[in-house]
Amino acid sequence: MTQTVPPTTDLQPKSVHPLSNYVKRLLTGGTLLPDTPDNVLEVVGILDSYGVVLDAYSKNLIYIADHQFLVLFPFFKYFNGKVTPAKWWQHIWHDRLNFEYAEYCMRTMMWHGGGGLDTYLDSPEFGKACERAIQAKIKYNPVMQVLHRLFPEFLPEQIRQLAYYSGLGQFWRVMSDIFVALAEKYNRGDITSIPQIVEHIKAGLVADAARPISYAVDIDAQRYELIPESAGLTFLPDTAIPYVEAIFFRGTPFLGTVSYNAQAHQISRDQSRFEYGALYADPLPITGAGIPPTLLMQDMYRNLPDYLYRFYLARTRGERDIRVKICATFQKSMFCVTNAALLGLMPHPVDATSLQAQVENRAFLEGWMDRLATSRLEVVQTD
Repeated sequence: MTQTVPPTTDLQPKSVHPLSNYVKRLLTGGTLLPDTPDNVLEVVGILDSYGVVLDAYSKNLIYIADHQFLVLFPFFKYFNGKVTPAKWWQHIWHDRLNFEYAEYCMRTMMWHGGGGLDTYLDSPEFGKACERAIQAKIKYNPVMQVLHRLFPEFLPEQIRQLAYYSGLGQFWRVMSDIFVALAEKYNRGDITSIPQIVEHIKAGLVADAARPISYAVDIDAQRYELIPESAGLTFLPDTAIPYVEAIFFRGTPFLGTVSYNAQAHQISRDQSRFEYGALYADPLPITGAGIPPTLLMQDMYRNLPDYLYRFYLARTRGERDIRVKICATFQKSMFCVTNAALLGLMPHPVDATSLQAQVENRAFLEGWMDRLATSRLEVVQTD
């Protein structure tokens, strides 16, 4: 007979994990971020802005993957196919979104790898699909033909990168919709707490968990499938989890904050030990040169809802440090997203009554708390 205990009963032996209070909080229906009115306003407001930005990032990444295929010098890749004097002028004066940040995230994902997308891009099936598309693309281009013969791995590597453009674009498409829907619920009064925010995000992740990730291009009116749906790649395991790993946890060292000199040993040789992601970063360097999230903070600043803008103006230095405030709020929101992802990935429902299920859930969460031990989790409790 299955032994059961009340969900709120502490399991024996008691955990001695340094972040066991957060484990217990999650197992009893709590959240990583404290449930306060200010936190609710900040998180919803910043995710509203982020959803708008991700919508634009997603469309541009997918445009590049689909329409800049093997264009070695894509001068107009940020124009989404609409090159006009007005857009050119905006581009010159940088009156636009910073699509460079989207590419930074894409390259970080590709560098760290992980998940089924990374595995499939090294498969013989993908290699054959690449070669078919390459031959079709360079059929009338003798220069590219010579380049491909001399450096046979160069063009396939470009296609691997384009596959990441598309994969990240498809991932952000889902996340944008989740965040915009969250803001709409908040504006209707349906969202009033951090647990409700986490539940909304978790429901969105679960609903699209099995959404297929595929990639194909049109060349001379013929479709070439590079990642067919038959490859079995899906949203949650093959784009969402690698994204969280690469961007939330690992990231990349920011220029000017650590030495890239190998003899200085300031950067670990082991990528798995990187702790430069969104959950670890100090918001203070934001607006500094060489700090990629500065670009994202500027984009979110341009799209802040009025209520969040007024909230920032009423605190400390007003407008002068607003991008730092945005970064701190964004970090809070990413702990909510991480919270939702953990609940969605737990081996058993959080309210499971089986003793074995509770033990396995606790072990799962403690493993992730090991990763968060040096993050800014403690800071956001009182920030």
